[in-house]
Amino acid sequence: MGFAVSDELLGTVVPIVVYWIYSGMYMCLGSFENYRLHSKSDEEEKNLVSKVTVVKGVLFQQLLQAAVAILLFTVTGGHAGASSQQPSSFIVLASQFVTAMLVMDTWQYFLHRYFHENKFLYRHLHSRHHRLVVPYAFGALYNHPLEGLLLDTVGGALSFMLSGMSPRTSIYFFSFATIKTVDDHCGLMLPGNPLHIFFRNNSAYHDVHHQLYGSKYNFSQPFFVMWDRILGTYMPYSLEKRAEGGFEARPTKEFKED
Repeated sequence: MGFAVSDELLGTVVPIVVYWIYSGMYMCLGSFENYRLHSKSDEEEKNLVSKVTVVKGVLFQQLLQAAVAILLFTVTGGHAGASSQQPSSFIVLASQFVTAMLVMDTWQYFLHRYFHENKFLYRHLHSRHHRLVVPYAFGALYNHPLEGLLLDTVGGALSFMLSGMSPRTSIYFFSFATIKTVDDHCGLMLPGNPLHIFFRNNSAYHDVHHQLYGSKYNFSQPFFVMWDRILGTYMPYSLEKRAEGGFEARPTKEFKED
């Protein structure tokens, strides 16, 4: 039991550490103007909240979510619907990862979309995240605390339980999900990024959603784009070079005319 509890604690703490290390790496690369989706001046002028406020908000949310997660593990014993045994088969491990990814994507798509369609929830909860018109790495989890609990904590718990993964496996899964979420908000299209090679849901895809013309599209996060395609909320775009350097994700012609 002691070993499992240790893994459960690591599954909560390690992704937080990964978040700040990985986002810090991207902030160091932020001066690469030739790969930015927005200029640094746009980042400063268009965003409606200071970076200090964002850091404080993210830290508070992470502490709150960690406390809730540890409480849930304590109450349930950490084995509600999950396996206490680490799988020895790569196939089993891969299937658990894919299942967890699909569960998380499904939960986050429908809840995220509802946050936009319900005016009360958007005004009082989700609009906080969209104060970042120009997303950047360490602002990825800048949300209202209640939204963070509903979207991330509950979504993570469902992914963990329904996939049947062990607490040890969850450390790797939630760290990977954290990396993917930060990457989607990094504001950079770096050449050779393996996440952009394997996932169509990337920083440009999510940047479209943060712009006014894309606020009713591209709800899918953090892995696949299937629900947007299936339910008609997929906004195709082209990645164009900006004259002053960098890229711009532009919607296709038929969406510009809407």
